[in-house]
Amino acid sequence: MLESKFKLVFLIVVLACAAMPIIAILRGTTLTPYEKSESEAGAEVEPAAESDPGEEPIQDDMVTIPAGPFVRGTESGGFDEQPRRTIFLDAFSIDRYEVTNHQYQQFVLATGHRKPGLPARYAKGGGKVKGINQPVVYVSWDDASEYCRWKGKRLPSEAEWEKAMRGTDGRLWPWGDQERPHGANWARVQDGHEVSARVGTFVTDKSPYGVMDGAGNVIEWVADWYGETYYKDSPEQNPPSPEYGTYRVLRGGGYTTTGGDIRITSRSKMMPDFRDETIGFRCASSVMGTKEDGERSLTNSQEIKVVEDQKHGQNDVDNHTGQNYNVKHF
Repeated sequence: MLESKFKLVFLIVVLACAAMPIIAILRGTTLTPYEKSESEAGAEVEPAAESDPGEEPIQDDMVTIPAGPFVRGTESGGFDEQPRRTIFLDAFSIDRYEVTNHQYQQFVLATGHRKPGLPARYAKGGGKVKGINQPVVYVSWDDASEYCRWKGKRLPSEAEWEKAMRGTDGRLWPWGDQERPHGANWARVQDGHEVSARVGTFVTDKSPYGVMDGAGNVIEWVADWYGETYYKDSPEQNPPSPEYGTYRVLRGGGYTTTGGDIRITSRSKMMPDFRDETIGFRCASSVMGTKEDGERSLTNSQEIKVVEDQKHGQNDVDNHTGQNYNVKHF
């Protein structure tokens, strides 16, 4: 009799837990307190960023990465960074800088897309990450993908991102094989930046192609689903994203990154609807002659259906208030 009662209670608890995600989906996206206060104030959209007097917005600038091979992965890294292989990619272009608050604000004004509003716990210090030329943060994977689509671009594939930041010679940091404590905007050193810096501030954090802030500043969304063994399983030419997954890939370090595991080959993963003050992105596009700008190249052909099928306005993972939001690196 006692065993039967225990089974009944256990079943009720399981059903209640299973129902919670369904209830959340039916309710729709819940605005953070930060976003609620702005929406209640009226329909006008206020400037998204504070800046120094006379500071001009950085202009959109892209770097073309030529077709050819590059060394991906490393044997000295984590399990998901192995094996070290030579991968061939078609030519593509990628943003020189991370997308800024000013650039993202133009998208919000033009489309009515939700703002990258910070939750209530950052209400007092939120202005520290809102400079017009600081990277936009607190955006989900879908937010980033929609912005790139609006610009006629797309998120870079994981392979594209690594080649753009690393070059072709297998270096572990944008500047070479030797670590520099002050090479990027990390948490491990006192560099004068409590949070993200104006994009392009750290001149040492510059790839062989001239792409900025790959090692530090903010962690960046890329197009791919995360696959732990994908470096071993993927094709050697224009590797596409895994067909499906639970997590999206994040690449690069950020201003909260610390410890020794900060090389450019490090891979991170996170639920695609997650938003955080350390996560931003940049866009890429295919070079004319392979595919028109704004469409997926062969490196991301499987991503077209994923983006079209995803519904805008998924629930954010804002119920993590009070937890450590530093994204885990593997």
